[in-house]
Amino acid sequence: MRRSLKRALWAPAVLLVAASVLAACSSSGSSSSSSSSPASASGGLKKGLKVFVIPKNLGNPYFTTADSVKSGGAIAALNALGATGTETSGTQATPASQIPAIQAAISKGANALIVSATDPSALCPTLNGAMTKGITVVTYDSDAPACRNLFVNQASTAQIGTSEVDLLAKQLNSKGDIAIVSAAASATNQNAWIGFMKQQLKKYPNMHLVSIVYGNDDPTTATQVTQGLLQSHPNLKGIISPTTVGILAAAQVLDTAKYRGKIALTGLGTPNSLKKYVGDGTIQSFELWNPADLGYLAGYAAVNYASKTITSAPGQSFTAGKLGKFKVGADKSILLGPPFVFTKANINQFNF
Repeated sequence: MRRSLKRALWAPAVLLVAASVLAACSSSGSSSSSSSSPASASGGLKKGLKVFVIPKNLGNPYFTTADSVKSGGAIAALNALGATGTETSGTQATPASQIPAIQAAISKGANALIVSATDPSALCPTLNGAMTKGITVVTYDSDAPACRNLFVNQASTAQIGTSEVDLLAKQLNSKGDIAIVSAAASATNQNAWIGFMKQQLKKYPNMHLVSIVYGNDDPTTATQVTQGLLQSHPNLKGIISPTTVGILAAAQVLDTAKYRGKIALTGLGTPNSLKKYVGDGTIQSFELWNPADLGYLAGYAAVNYASKTITSAPGQSFTAGKLGKFKVGADKSILLGPPFVFTKANINQFNF
């Protein structure tokens, strides 16, 4: 992971990501590749595959980075492979908003779907229907284990959950009331990480989890639930927010003389969005991976699977362009790498 993050410093494409993130834009994006019927290319990969990238919701800066051409994300990988890549989803991070986009992609003749699941089971009737039609289904960022061919995991689920608790414990001297500001209550990745957070908290008997609230990856909602935490728990000492939208909202709430440096905050965030809060002491440390690399890897995984150059079997390997070689692991998953910790000492080295 450190290598891929350092690579971000060298790659000119990644230097353009900040504009995409700050814009928090997009209704959809597509590659300029040919949409002709898939044909085998050199190395066994098919050209002309129609691949739909379906994040939890559009307009989320994290997914703008993970998916876009400018950032070197999923669509960039699909372009490089001669596929037609289209980003599409609903505006809300809910199954009800996401499922119609998946159904529309299927009806448009998709060869592969790259999906960040808003729910581990609600999407399954639709995704299983796609696989029955021979459509490759790759999940990324958030999994739907029962209804996909592969999952591109941003980092070890256990590592993310345990390391965030460890980061907060270091700041709090391992004591005090803490809370979690999560995304949606149904989000697969959030709940998996929180499960490991709870386990890790057993190692810190003087740290007490007093509340879990849900901001639904919506800035207004995340702000409101963070404010509610501070009112309901006046002795709160720390917050973990394992969501890029949530941690930014929490940082904005805590960035006052009343709370700055008195309530610790950590979680998962992008360096560009949090530089201000690291600089002024609202946040000491947080972590993430490069979301553009995550999307890029998902693009390569989808094309390789749809081309039948790999299967879901453990040990299958493929090369993901600039990122190098990867293997399919247990549970039909592909691991990007370990999380990276951002601090005041290193955050200005990164631009995404």
